[in-house]
Amino acid sequence: MFRGPRSPAAGARLSATVADRPHTVLLVEDDENTRTRLAEVIAGNRRLELQAAVGSCAEARRELDRMRPDVLLTDLGLPDGDGVELVRELRQRQYRTAAMVVTIFGDEKHVVSAIEAGALGYLLKDGSPDYISSSILEMLAGGSPISPPIARYLLKRLQPADAAADADVPRLSGREREVLELIVKGFSYAEIARLIGVSAHTVTTHVRGIYAKLEVHSRGEAVYEALQLGLVKLDE
Repeated sequence: MFRGPRSPAAGARLSATVADRPHTVLLVEDDENTRTRLAEVIAGNRRLELQAAVGSCAEARRELDRMRPDVLLTDLGLPDGDGVELVRELRQRQYRTAAMVVTIFGDEKHVVSAIEAGALGYLLKDGSPDYISSSILEMLAGGSPISPPIARYLLKRLQPADAAADADVPRLSGREREVLELIVKGFSYAEIARLIGVSAHTVTTHVRGIYAKLEVHSRGEAVYEALQLGLVKLDE
């Protein structure tokens, strides 16, 4: 039955409904604890809707085929492949899904590979819930969010060699450097306190000083910045 054209008022109501619809997100992360944390971040934002949270490339492909989400939020190191492969396939299949990488890998090779494949955002996975959810929405609004330490690193890579060599390296105290080395090695604050013979409160104070000097806001960013600046080496 022919219904005729919609009235302007009906069209306005339809547009408002579409605009208010949450953006669907497919999360791909193989670590169960991290997957749960990121899923809660997505589910906790009224403008986002978790389509599914899976742990492998194969599961992700099934979900992408079943329901084209607005966002693919993927780790890189997966048990059956690389998240970059999923990002690349989105472009090849001409899906309208926007891809964002959330990972522990902040080196140039991984960052450049993901961006070349079509990723519109690149985050270190230990960012705060507000930062991660706001970054997803920023990407959907046309932005290209990148975690600050990675952005600084990429900018330094584009500087002339002599300018990069003259870049200021934060001056850490001996105790701050010791604490930072143990953070990079994965020790908890309680373990660090026991190893260097100070209170947990003192360790927290040193960590705040380290964060301020490195201009970071999380453990992952501190580790990344320390390695990029050569303050700590993994083989030490």
